[in-house]
Amino acid sequence: MYGCEAWTISKQTQKKLEATEMWFLRRMLRISWTAKKTNDTVLEEAHTTRLLISKIRKRQATFFGHVMRREKLENLVTTGMLEGKRSRGKQREKLIEGLTDWLKAGKSLEAIEATKDRKKWRTMIANAVKQGT
Repeated sequence: MYGCEAWTISKQTQKKLEATEMWFLRRMLRISWTAKKTNDTVLEEAHTTRLLISKIRKRQATFFGHVMRREKLENLVTTGMLEGKRSRGKQREKLIEGLTDWLKAGKSLEAIEATKDRKKWRTMIANAVKQGT
């Protein structure tokens, strides 16, 4: 999870992270990869739920709030409001787009405005963590 605050998590990346989390659990429980156990039974056996994605999103949201309140160069880079030409091809997913989907904030502008009020931002993060991914 080192540096996960700056990751952009696509659906493909999310699937890989979830598979890795299950692989870790199976290794800790010493369940052979040839054993025909579903992920649900492994999670029940470990008495846990999938937590990796929600932890990553929470760290991203707290870091994003910190950067937005500073209002310096990092703010411009994170929001993508730099001048210049667009690169060719499919546009890359932005960190703010993934966070607004996770927080269910509607538009990215609403999320940016919410970061100004620290209490409101923290309650938004707490509600999103409770709801899960």
